[in-house]
Amino acid sequence: MTNSMISATKSMRIATTLEGEIRSGAIGKGTVLDSEKSLVKRFSVSRNTVRKGLEILASKGLITTKTGIGSFVTFDGEVIDDRAGWSVALSSNQVKLQTRLLRLTRASLQSPFASSELQGADCLIVDRLRYEVTTGKGVSLERSHMPWREDYSGIEERGLLDGSLSRTLEDLGLTIASGDEWASVLTDLPHEDAQTMGRAPGEAMLLLRRLTRAADRSVIEYVESILAPDLFGLHMEF
Repeated sequence: MTNSMISATKSMRIATTLEGEIRSGAIGKGTVLDSEKSLVKRFSVSRNTVRKGLEILASKGLITTKTGIGSFVTFDGEVIDDRAGWSVALSSNQVKLQTRLLRLTRASLQSPFASSELQGADCLIVDRLRYEVTTGKGVSLERSHMPWREDYSGIEERGLLDGSLSRTLEDLGLTIASGDEWASVLTDLPHEDAQTMGRAPGEAMLLLRRLTRAADRSVIEYVESILAPDLFGLHMEF
């Protein structure tokens, strides 16, 4: 047997083992897989062999990998396309969702995940819950923070344009020129957020953060989204 055939067999063994753990629930939905270094040690193979095994899992739609973040378990439905923004990339057209506005107010940004640049900043804050109509379970809890501009005066009273934050910002002439995104796994859903979403406290969720800037580098929006990992995933095209 040639070296390439041996490598292919080992890669398939890695893929088969991990697939079994994913489908059995031993690796939960939304869980970050062990690092390549850990998998190399676990299976006593080369890093290249591990990568080939992960490619097999990716080809089956069981995981997707984003450079610098890791491989996330994904099941069913469409994955999030960063170009469209994760907040509108819903898992399935067959899932009936409704949006509930939880908060629309002016307040200071307080979040353990926010950068020092934004921490404590005076913001227009919009909190929204998207939930499944049939079950009442929340699939996304989004907290948007827009550093205060005088243009925002009156929004608290009159509400968002057509109920849409993006349309409200567009109507004010705010155009996104650049941005950053981060993803991680929230391993312990806080009790208050669990109550809001109708989910179990401590449940593992996907935490996504997005920061957008105008051409002058001023921040337009900073949003934190807690997403149900069984309905959302990550996709990167390169």
